[in-house]
Amino acid sequence: MKKMISILGFAMMVLLITNPSIAQVKKKNYEEVQIQTSAVCGMCEERIETNIAYEKGVKMVELNDSTKVVTIGFDPRKTNVAELRTAISKTGYDADDVAADPVAYEKLPACCKKGNKPH
Repeated sequence: MKKMISILGFAMMVLLITNPSIAQVKKKNYEEVQIQTSAVCGMCEERIETNIAYEKGVKMVELNDSTKVVTIGFDPRKTNVAELRTAISKTGYDADDVAADPVAYEKLPACCKKGNKPH
């Protein structure tokens, strides 16, 4: 009898853990967005990834320096796409239609400014 209860308890745990509705709850708290930036090189990649990683709600950030697109995974309860674009702008880079903050842009190394070729 005890073995049957143990097996039944184990089966219920497995069902609860693998229940698709539980997985959906996790997905509701995670979104991804791709934002076109004005990044030029690996230094830009490091700067953007480091700064955006500290933004509230950001779970993942990855910049492809050849396409200049940053992919950000975030919790939509804690931040939104507009705030993420603003954070990139405050780092000194354009973010889609949001222009780089002029003060932050002037602080970038010369090699990271618009119009330079990747290096």
